[in-house]
This record gives sequence, structure tokens and C-alpha cells, in this order.
Amino acid sequence: MLVLAVLALNACSRNEVKQLEPPRNTEPFRNPSPHPQRNPSSAAAASSPESEPEATIDAGPATSRFDFYVLALSWAPQFCASHEEDRNAGECDPARHYGFVVHGLWPQNNDSTYPVSCTRAEPVSNDVVRQIQPIMPARGLIQHEWATHGTCSGLTTREYFSQLQRAFAGLKIPDEYQHPAQAVQASPKDVEQKFASANKAPADSFRVSCRKGEFIGVDVCLTKDLQYRSCGDAVRECHMRQVEMLPTL
Repeated sequence: MLVLAVLALNACSRNEVKQLEPPRNTEPFRNPSPHPQRNPSSAAAASSPESEPEATIDAGPATSRFDFYVLALSWAPQFCASHEEDRNAGECDPARHYGFVVHGLWPQNNDSTYPVSCTRAEPVSNDVVRQIQPIMPARGLIQHEWATHGTCSGLTTREYFSQLQRAFAGLKIPDEYQHPAQAVQASPKDVEQKFASANKAPADSFRVSCRKGEFIGVDVCLTKDLQYRSCGDAVRECHMRQVEMLPTL
């Protein structure tokens, strides 16, 4: 009986290389805060991880086994307006007037699952942090994104963040959404279509992220070589009739 039990356990552990997080289109797409959780009493607070759904089993060493990337963009004015406790976050610097900032570059699968924490993550070096901070201002988020998502890309730390930079650099933000001086009311489909037109890409390559009527950001679906592709059913949609994009001023 003991031998049979051990064989059954081994068979279960080989059934799929890894278990994945719940689909992003059926679970909360991400923690409402695009920043890691902070503990003011801890010296390590700036680099503590945010609360995301945990994988059923650690993703393990099977890196780069995914179908495409999601370039997740956060709308800084909305984050800063709804998270008073993070008003000192880099993206909330009133002198910078941030609009879109990068939340992450996430490996994603066509069936809506996605791998996380595939290998042990070393701290991101200071020079890489400095390189990426102009588009990803929160130092703690940089470390978190590497540990949670970057380790599943099959890339080194420097390669992953260079890939993230290239993905963002290749994206054109529609003019009216770069630094709006007044709040913008728009339908999610209209925002997605304007991104598609500005980038000569299929409209289904872009998905507005929202919470009730609040505009949270835009998710961009890219192939592994950073070409636009359909998000399909893998990335959830915003079903609000209209969203409000807060001004950057």
C-alpha cells in the first residue's frame, strides 16, 4: 500500500509541470494598488511584495513556457487619488505629472492562466533600477515584478527589464491621453480603439482596466517578440459603459 501511495503521489506531481494562478479574467486582475504592500515600521518596506493571488504550486524551474506578454500600464493620477497612504510614491510626485507608468510585463497563456515566481529571484541591481525608474517609478514594484513575473520570462534580470523598456518605447500613447488637463469621460472601447489607431494595431490588442467607473490603466497584449496580438479571452475586459480618466495636473 505504501508503494502504491508513493507512486500515486509522484504521478500527481508530474501531471503538468506546474500549476498556475487563477485566470486573470475571472479573478481580480490585480491588487487595486500597483505597489507592493508597505509596512512603515520595517526598513524593508519599500521592497515588500504586493498581495497577488498565490499559485497553487510554485511555478518551479520551467521558465519561458508561456504564450504571450501583457504589458500592464497604470494610470498614475487614479492611483494617487485613491491611495492617500501612498502619496509619497514616486509616481505621485507633483512635479512630474505622471500619466501612464509601467506596472509590469507579464507572461500570459492563451487559456487565461499565467505562471508566477518561477525561480529564486536575486535583488535587482541598482543600475537596472535607475535605468527603469523613469517609466516604473516605484523601486519596490521593480523588485516585485522581477520576482513574480520576470523570473518566468526565461530572461536575465537585465534582459527582462530591457524587454520591458522596449515594449513601452514601442507604444504610442494617443495624444489626448498623454497629459489631459481635465478629466476625460470615454467608453472603454473608444479608448482601446484610439490606442489601436495610434499604434496601427488590432483593437483587441488593448484592454482597458477599470474599477467601477474609475480608469485604472491599459493592458497591451504582445507576442514574445513584442508584436501586437489579440488578447482574446485571456485578459478580462472592462464592461463599464464609461470610465473617467483623471487629469495629470
